[in-house]
Amino acid sequence: MDEPAVPAGALPALRRYVDLLLRWNRAVNLISARDMPMLWQRHIADSLQLAGLWRRQPERAIDLGSGAGFPGLVLAIASGVPFDLVEQDQGKAAFLREAARVTGASINVVAARIEDAVLPRAPLITARALAPLPRLLLLSVPLLSPEGECLFLKGRDVDREIAEARKHWAMEIEKIPSSSGGDGVVLRVTHPARL
Repeated sequence: MDEPAVPAGALPALRRYVDLLLRWNRAVNLISARDMPMLWQRHIADSLQLAGLWRRQPERAIDLGSGAGFPGLVLAIASGVPFDLVEQDQGKAAFLREAARVTGASINVVAARIEDAVLPRAPLITARALAPLPRLLLLSVPLLSPEGECLFLKGRDVDREIAEARKHWAMEIEKIPSSSGGDGVVLRVTHPARL
């Protein structure tokens, strides 16, 4: 598992996180077994790329459907930005709390459905492999600050998702090729509003 370039000082905490994830993965399905050999590139580097894309470092952020901590926990470790991680699965939420303890990351785990999460609006919303763009917008807009941005890691169906979302949403959207390879794309969405 080759480690990607990470910010100075973050590598020890990321290694502790990866070790914990591999131990917990035996009991809680955090990542697929076939992803384990590619963990650093497929999950860590994919998450880290977002830190180089936000327009300005946010004072706090919200990660939706955090699962094993991609991208929110990884970004909190690497950047120091406090993240609210919203994850309804109780086993995954317990893992995220333990990961925060082990790594010292500044996170708050919200073990609830995204629709039920009561959080102050944030200037940054992130999500990875959570839902199609129209659904992501429904979940994100109530939590996004007026001048905030969403950074969504998306796959090969991104153009179809954008076309579907534009039927019901006005927004500024930018497609950024993923630096972690494959068909991946990062969507930067700003000023979303229902039509």
